[in-house]
Amino acid sequence: MLAVTGWRTPAWLALRQAQDSMGACGVAVTAIATIPSLLPWASSSSTTGSHHHQQQQRTFASGQLHVLVEPLGDQHEGISVVTLNRPDARNAIGRQLLRELREAINNLRQERTTRCVIIRSAVPGVFCSGADLKERAMMTQHEAGEFVTSIRQTFSDLQAMPVPTIAAMEGYALGGGAELAISCDLRVVSSTAVVGFPEAQLGIIPGAGGTQRLPRLVGMAKAKELIFTARRVKPDEALRVGLADHAVEEGQAYNKALEIAAEMARCAPLSLRMAKEAIAQGMNVDLATGLRIEQACYAQLLPTKDRVEGLKAFAEKRQPRYMGE
Repeated sequence: MLAVTGWRTPAWLALRQAQDSMGACGVAVTAIATIPSLLPWASSSSTTGSHHHQQQQRTFASGQLHVLVEPLGDQHEGISVVTLNRPDARNAIGRQLLRELREAINNLRQERTTRCVIIRSAVPGVFCSGADLKERAMMTQHEAGEFVTSIRQTFSDLQAMPVPTIAAMEGYALGGGAELAISCDLRVVSSTAVVGFPEAQLGIIPGAGGTQRLPRLVGMAKAKELIFTARRVKPDEALRVGLADHAVEEGQAYNKALEIAAEMARCAPLSLRMAKEAIAQGMNVDLATGLRIEQACYAQLLPTKDRVEGLKAFAEKRQPRYMGE
């Protein structure tokens, strides 16, 4: 096991120089703080593999659960599935669902053995219908503002998950449901999927990251069109404009997401974490700074056991056995 201080490599100094070089343009780089936190040995709160296997299905609140988390086993080892299950409200985001989703994300980000997360719905015909407007109508203006802030932070936490995330979308993903989906790394839509941002028709705007994440996915002009018109997008268009990454037949979104997740889970877990961090941090800076961030992330992997195992497995012409160390 590597010491926590092991991440202060020469590449760290390069990243510090990259941060200093951006002072003139006012861009803040958080990679120095976030890179070491992605490595399991840098956190004392990481759970063990045995604990992971002891729980075939975990829940995060008492009573009627709106969010279920299931760590898979066998050939799907390392994949965790988050299932939205609020059929009476079409998976609308109310206080309980948000609380359980936030806790699920916080728990999964500490799981050392989790390599990929899939988010799906157990409710036929809907991925997530957005905010619970009936519940919202009972809130004061202050409470509504705080609630939207909490949703925004939860989706930001989802986007910042140190492992890849995939949204498996069947049926409607509207408003907050669409914002939930675009907070994931990849989206798989079935032929029944319908994605839309209807907030302007309700006297508001997308408030859980939609005005910021959507342009980064589909471009500024298309994002403006979809938000200004509140037009609903079907699978073919979603795939064409980059709102979806894969389109499949009805009922097959989860299976396709599972197929993709299984491919990811065969990779070295620390490599997945560092690759995601390098991409996320590099997208917000100029190319020269991005290359320094890549260098810093690459350096974190040089002393790992998994890197040695990968080279050894390649030489021996066998599948590598990565342990996340």
